[in-house]
Amino acid sequence: MEGPLAVNLKPESFDIPDFGKIYVSGAVTAIALSDTPRFYGEKSGIADISNAQVFVQKVDGAFQFFADAGAYSFPTIGVPYTTAGNTNSATFGALPLGFIKLVSGNFSLQAGKLPTLIGAEYGFTYENMNISRGLLWNQEPLISRGVQANYTAGPVAFNLSWNDGFYSDRFNWVDGAATWTINSANSLELIAGGNMGTTDYGTSATPELQNNDKQIYNVIYSYTAGAWIAQAYFQYADTGNAAAIGAKATSTTGFGFLANYAVPNTSWNLSARVEDISSSGSPTDGSANLLYGAGSKAWSFTFTPTYQVGVLFARGEVSFVGASSTTRGLAFGTSGSSTSQTRFALETGILF
Repeated sequence: MEGPLAVNLKPESFDIPDFGKIYVSGAVTAIALSDTPRFYGEKSGIADISNAQVFVQKVDGAFQFFADAGAYSFPTIGVPYTTAGNTNSATFGALPLGFIKLVSGNFSLQAGKLPTLIGAEYGFTYENMNISRGLLWNQEPLISRGVQANYTAGPVAFNLSWNDGFYSDRFNWVDGAATWTINSANSLELIAGGNMGTTDYGTSATPELQNNDKQIYNVIYSYTAGAWIAQAYFQYADTGNAAAIGAKATSTTGFGFLANYAVPNTSWNLSARVEDISSSGSPTDGSANLLYGAGSKAWSFTFTPTYQVGVLFARGEVSFVGASSTTRGLAFGTSGSSTSQTRFALETGILF
């Protein structure tokens, strides 16, 4: 949970003799949104269940586990919305996350369906500052099957993962992260990952071009103090393996800034995100399309006020995406020729 939403601090729990305490919690949320201009085939207004999930977990002792079951969607700015029902069947199924964890002192080992180490935004809407995820998030893995080792040495935490990248079921990705907690307010994270081989196929959950990233890097600075949460991050990704699937190697370079302000003495939070991303190449040199046509660029602004009382919350959002150097048919609007889009969204629900 990045904030501003807060989890239920007193979830249901059950003691199992000789095993330990099991916690049960969840999220049930609904979303409504409208894009202007609309994408081809998109309705003028969309309403859906964005999450209907139950979490079961054990968080102490040498053996731990986490299981997340239910329905979900991944609203993302600049791309059409896919309903929760279609998202489930086309991506990670009814158990999007599930892993066991073995813990020994400062070392732990996880195995199963794991959240990615890459990027600054998480997968599900309630975990993030904004309802819709951003342009940089749309270039990153989300959930991978694999194993992950974690080790903490004083103020530095290390993570190393062997996994299947963008959920390809081919275990040729390696990711690593190092996080330095500078002090109680500041931290710096360095992340690197990539496909060590070639994956010559794609699915609705596995974009073939991004899954063949030879390298993807993040540098993320985080600040948390008082009423403020802020993150600034850089991302570079290079589809260096693209030649093996008939495309020219193409890269994206992006910058993002996210911030949340908890309004004093109220139940309100104000969140904002600004991004800029560009892709290399041009439509005539064989470069891959990673945005809105080869060589295209885009920037975004998102503003999300949130109100939460106990387990109940509601939040609204306005976001804007502007693009340049686009290819006709691959941008916004019913003809794919518009170079900007505004989205209005609402989300409400409970975190029980």
